[in-house]
Order: sequence, then C-alpha cells, then structure tokens
Amino acid sequence: MSDPTLEPDENGYYGPSKSQVKREMHELVDLGKELITLPDSKLRQLDLGEKLHAAIKEAQRISTAREGKRRQILYVGKLLRQADADAIRHQLDIWTNGSKEQARSMHKLEALRDLLMRDDNALTEFLNTYGQEQAQELRTLIRQARKEAEQNAVLPEGKEPSRKHFRSLFQAIKSIVA
Repeated sequence: MSDPTLEPDENGYYGPSKSQVKREMHELVDLGKELITLPDSKLRQLDLGEKLHAAIKEAQRISTAREGKRRQILYVGKLLRQADADAIRHQLDIWTNGSKEQARSMHKLEALRDLLMRDDNALTEFLNTYGQEQAQELRTLIRQARKEAEQNAVLPEGKEPSRKHFRSLFQAIKSIVA
C-alpha cells in the first residue's frame, strides 16, 4: 500500500493474494522439476540464462542427498521467477505433444499420399508443382505401394499387413515437399 498509484481490484486488494503467490511459486517449482529431468541437449535449446542452467545441472548431479536435492529444486524454482516461464512451458508442450502445425503438415502429406495412390492424374499435378526430378522413383514407389495395399486386402485375419512401401512413399513425398 506504499504506492499510491496502485488501485485495488474488485475485492479491495492491491495485489495478488498470498494464496495466489504460493500457487504460482509451486507451479514454478514443478516446472523446475520438469526441467531437471531434461537432457542437456534440450536444456541448451531453451533460453534459461547461465545461472539457471547451472542450477539445473547441479540439481541433476545431486542424487543421494534428499534434502540437498529438495533445496536445489526450490532454488531452481526461485530462479525461474526471473525467466520467461510461459515460453519454457510452451516449448516443453511442443516437445511433449508435438506442435499443431507439425500434425497438420503430416495430415496433409498423408492425404497427398493417399491421393497419389488412388489417382494417376494426381501424380501429374504433383510433378508439375514440385518438379520432375524424381518422377521415376515416385512412379515406382506408388506402384509398389498399390501392390502392397492389394496384398494386404486379401490377408487372412490375424496376419499383420506389410506397410514398407506405404511408408517409403510417404517419406519420399515428405522429402520432396519439405
């Protein structure tokens, strides 16, 4: 209340409640625990700062001293107050669940593969769009994938279908489009 420019919220408080501050701190400690489980290669991809990165590495190093590890985790949580926790959470979410853009891109490639397997005219359009360099390879892969699909259609029940050429066609399309 020392700052006269602050205005109270609808409940008459001048800042976050003590409970809200504690919840936010617990969230940061939980985020710190999650960061401690990450390998160094992923930690380097995050914008953590030297001090926070060193604290995480130290927490990873501590394995036997329970109280020491607990205090180090709390210290990591404290250092996370100065870091951009939302950006870190967003990147962890992408690593955990994959990005929506990646999923959408894969679905488009799968639909294109299915279209190429059904329609010969689609291959002509595809080659006009992306170039003729790998035309023969694509024709061969499409032919093999179609043959594989026909063989899978008549498989006895309980036998696993073969997907080798189906996957190869997808990888070829992905390499051309990307």
